[in-house]
Formats: sequence, C-alpha cells, structure tokens
Amino acid sequence: MTPNYKQSIIINSVVNVNSNQSNSDYLVRFENVQKSYDGEILVIKDLNLNMERGEFLTMLGPSGSGKTTCLMMLAGFEPATHGEIFLADQPINSVPPHKRGIGMVFQNYALFPHMTVGENLAFPLEVRKMGKSEREERVKKALDMVQLTAFADRRPAQLSGGQAQRVAVARALVFDPDVVLMDEPLGALDKNLREQMQYEIKHIHENLEVTVMYVTHDQSEALTMSNRVAVFDDGVIQQLAPPDVLYEQPENAFVAGFIGENNRLLGTVLSSNGKECRVKIDDGSEITCNPINIDGDGKRTTISLRPERVTVNPEAGSLPNIFDAKVAELIYLGDHIRTRMEVCGHDDFIVKIPNSAHHAGLSEGTEVKVGWNVEDCRALDPSG
Repeated sequence: MTPNYKQSIIINSVVNVNSNQSNSDYLVRFENVQKSYDGEILVIKDLNLNMERGEFLTMLGPSGSGKTTCLMMLAGFEPATHGEIFLADQPINSVPPHKRGIGMVFQNYALFPHMTVGENLAFPLEVRKMGKSEREERVKKALDMVQLTAFADRRPAQLSGGQAQRVAVARALVFDPDVVLMDEPLGALDKNLREQMQYEIKHIHENLEVTVMYVTHDQSEALTMSNRVAVFDDGVIQQLAPPDVLYEQPENAFVAGFIGENNRLLGTVLSSNGKECRVKIDDGSEITCNPINIDGDGKRTTISLRPERVTVNPEAGSLPNIFDAKVAELIYLGDHIRTRMEVCGHDDFIVKIPNSAHHAGLSEGTEVKVGWNVEDCRALDPSG
C-alpha cells in the first residue's frame, strides 16, 4: 500500500544514517532477504543485491513480481521476514522509517495541499531544525534544479501533473538524503510528459550523483534512465545488468521476452559444441544458434531473436541462417516499417525494417528470404 502524506513527509524529513563513516563502495545491501505476507508464500526469495553509491538502479518487472516490496522494505514500510538490509554498512531492519534518511517520490506526489510549493520543500528542513536562512537557500536551490523557481508561492492544486511531480522530486532531494526511492513516479503522466520527465530525472541524478532506487513496470523507462536494471519475476531477480546488456544479452527466456520485442521459436537442441548449437524447431527447420542457457542435446529450448537483427533478402550464403518468408502485414511507423511475416511455421514473426532501407517492393503476400547471424539468435531455457 502506498504510504499516506504523513508517512511520506516523515521519511523525507529525518536525520541521515552517518554514511561518511563507511569505506564501502556499496551504500545499500540486501543480504539473504525474504518477505512473506502470510507466513507461507514468499513474495521475495533470498534476495542478495548491492547498490553502489551514486547509482541509478531500476527494479523492473510485471505486477506482483516483488519490485515494489523491495523498495518498501528499504524504506522501512515493510519489515523483512528473513535476512538483513544495510544502509551505509549499518543494519537497518530495526531502524524505523523516520530515522533512515531516505527520500521518497510517489506516483500520487504526496504533496501537502494546504502548503505552497516553497512550504512543501521547507517542511522536511524545519523538522531537521535547520535555520531559516539555510532553509531558504536550500529551497531556492532545489526549485532552480527542477526549473520551478517562479512557482514557490503556488499551491499543489495550481500545478500541472508534471510540475507537481518535479516538486515531489525536489522535496525528496532538498535535505541531501543518502538514497532516494521512486515508486512508479511517472505512471500518472501522459506519454510525452512522461518521456520528458525521464530525461529530467536522469539529468538531475547525473548532476547530483545521488543514489536512486527506481521502481517501474515500463521497460523503456528503465532502459532510458538506469545505470543497472534488476528484472524481477516471481520474487527473484532474473537478471541484473546495464540496459544494453539486458537487451542484447538476455540470460533467460523471461528477460528476452520482457525487455523489448522478441521473436520466440521453440525447438529441440540437436547438438552443441559450446560456441554454436543446432536447433530443430517445431516445423522441422534447423537453426544455428548461440547456446546461452540450454540443458543439453535432446532438450527443449526457446530461440530468442530481435526483430531488428533480421535481414530481408540477404545474398545467398551471406548468413548462416536463411529461410523462406512471406509478408503478412506491413505497418508504417515513421523511422521503421514493422513487418509481420510467416517464417519457419510461425505467422507472427516480426521484422523491423529501417525506413532508410526503402523496401518499396514489399507488400502483403510478397515472398522473400530472411536471414540472421548465429550471435543474434540465442538458445535459452524453454520457459518464459
């Protein structure tokens, strides 16, 4: 459950854990952390996770995967059932939320409606017994940072959604917290504003070098903003890596399917030498793949292939995997043409053709060849 106004202000108002006494590169550590709400089903299963100082780490996953629960345990709103959470090398399981020195930004902003923007920002500083001149200086600096200096005397009801969210970000940062937690903060904004705010938050993070844990189910948001992304499913981190590694080198079928668009071909491993493997897919075609996560010869596998890695009408012999295809649908999307084809017994095989390629001869029903390299198709686990 999202904390209410009072809880939010408390967690944005407290004295920091004394992080300057630690020589560790890790500001946050989860060690063997588990969480169960009913004493039987584990929502979080043996989580071991380190966050470096100044890192922007995004927890990404579908609803119910455990990402928000991790954030709430770090904030102190949910207790860990097992294991320990450390902040600046200090165990904090028994530290109440208002003593953790953590800033939070919620989807619903959680601004005091009866206070002006300036008063909202000054409130956590007042709780910290900060002098008036320093409060005013910090509030001005925070408003400058989010380009809302002229809005100091307005109330939240007089702000647009994007302005209110920037105020919420400024309030979370105004007292120099050790960590800022952001729980789906852009979910209520329209597409254009959400994309604009992604870049603004990214630039604020880069300028301040503050440590951020961010929760979202939006993959493009995670890829745009993060230093690393932890992909959650069923209470387990399926892969933790920088955005480009997640996209280009998924370690299992769930990550491949959740991050970006992906062609999935099911088949059986015929042979593997460690560098390449031959897979017989269900229509009888044989594909040479990169063996990433297979159980051995004779075992089922899922082949993962990104739509933009497929070449239309390659020269004969230029690629190790070349197959007949038939165009089923063409959708013009400006910078590329999204083409649905019938390939290897699949009628939902997607190919993204750059607009600059000018494949003017393509139309529905056109018969073509498609091909791809070994390194671009990854043989993964059969699940996902």
